[in-house]
Amino acid sequence: MATKSAPALTPEQLQSVRGTLRSPRRVKIEVLGGLVVALALIPEAIAFSIIAGVDPRIGLFASFTMAVTIAFVGGRPAMISAATGAVALVIAPLVKSHGLDYLVAAVILAGLFQVILGLSGVAKLMRFIPRSVMVGFVNALAILIFMSQVPELIGVPWLVYPLTALGLLIVFGLPRLTRAVPAPLVAIVVLTLITVLAAVAVPTVGDKGELPDSLPALFIPNVPFTVDTLQVIFPYALAMAFVGLLESLMTAKLVDDVTDTRSHKTREAWGQGVANIVTGFFGGMGGCAMIGQTMINVKASGARTRISTFLAGVFLLILVVVLGDIVSLIPMAALVAVMIFVSVATFDWHSIRPRTLKMMPKSETVVMVATVIVTVATHNLAIGVGVGVLVAMVMFARRVAHFVTVERTVTEADGVPVATYVVDGELFFASSNDLYTQFEYALDPEHVVIDMHASHLWDASTIAALDTVTEKYHHHGKDVKIVGLNDASVLMRERLGGKLGAGH
Repeated sequence: MATKSAPALTPEQLQSVRGTLRSPRRVKIEVLGGLVVALALIPEAIAFSIIAGVDPRIGLFASFTMAVTIAFVGGRPAMISAATGAVALVIAPLVKSHGLDYLVAAVILAGLFQVILGLSGVAKLMRFIPRSVMVGFVNALAILIFMSQVPELIGVPWLVYPLTALGLLIVFGLPRLTRAVPAPLVAIVVLTLITVLAAVAVPTVGDKGELPDSLPALFIPNVPFTVDTLQVIFPYALAMAFVGLLESLMTAKLVDDVTDTRSHKTREAWGQGVANIVTGFFGGMGGCAMIGQTMINVKASGARTRISTFLAGVFLLILVVVLGDIVSLIPMAALVAVMIFVSVATFDWHSIRPRTLKMMPKSETVVMVATVIVTVATHNLAIGVGVGVLVAMVMFARRVAHFVTVERTVTEADGVPVATYVVDGELFFASSNDLYTQFEYALDPEHVVIDMHASHLWDASTIAALDTVTEKYHHHGKDVKIVGLNDASVLMRERLGGKLGAGH
């Protein structure tokens, strides 16, 4: 008698921690995913520490506390948060001018800002980020991940190149044969064994910096609690809070798309704040979501729950504190291969296909390209996304501005000629600024009717434009009536009409 196979789990069910713990196969995926992420985090955290101007242990401990904390309080299961380059770039000037204690104080304050912003609903602003900006964000991130690996391939022993090629062969080829073990983990183990057994002299993780040999301890920043201190750390904390939230929420949205699930963006926003506060009190440099490591966890390893995020932090601490001597032997070529794989997997190749570019509106392509160029040029995701949203707004306003039409007819009512204008479309600053040019002030008869039943007044610019139209008709000694306004437009015109300096 044939047995019925178990029904396939939904994407939401795959995110269940309890359900995963009941399945050895899924537990294995989470454990191996966390291990691969931890191995990839080590050189990244060290590199970001160097960028920020702090000891490598500061970045490593920050990655541990961020990952473990966000595993409990975050709103996006399987997303990895740790020390990041975006945050490192923001805080580097503060470290250089005032030192570690002021950095930690700024991290704690940034966490408080994120909690406040999260609870106030800042995550809802994500709906205003267009898809073209999101695609540009993803593509720029993939390019930055690839570019960050290029220095590891310049001025190195020639053996690095065949090792990297072998690593790429494993991470791209192994999934075609089996997915029982994450390909990135196999690449790291195989290349490490080759370099150790063959005594090959190539750059290793240990060359990046000294790994810590003790656990993180509670740290209270030694700074005066004065207004002067607040003035010093406030701008850095605010910038860190916004950059961290933007990168985290964008990454969460990307993971939502990859996993076909929904995340709790508000919880993720304040959760990032809690994680940064905890990190600050353990002397860490702060951080946010990491797209590269998240893609390793979700795409390359197939992890779906908070278990992998938690284990990434735990494994990181074990690897650097307990097994530091072994981890230091891992060749950088292995990690370069993994990150190049992540870069290729992250890039939205469909977005640059000739067929796609031909099909998409040119304005959408311009927005995507602008986001990519600015992000790559500045190495700052927040600036790139901000510019992308701004370009999208300009393109949208420019497009919508041409949707307004004005039709003129002249009829007679009781033998009296009347010019009637029907205005059709949404009226706001971009579409209404040249509205006054659509009327024949000198040629129209003495009675004019402007029918607005097919339009809506959105802002003060539109009210000012209507005031200009009525003033011009009065200047020519003609009577003009505006009819057909909806209730909201009537209220706005009653409140602002004649008070905006029309006609000047």
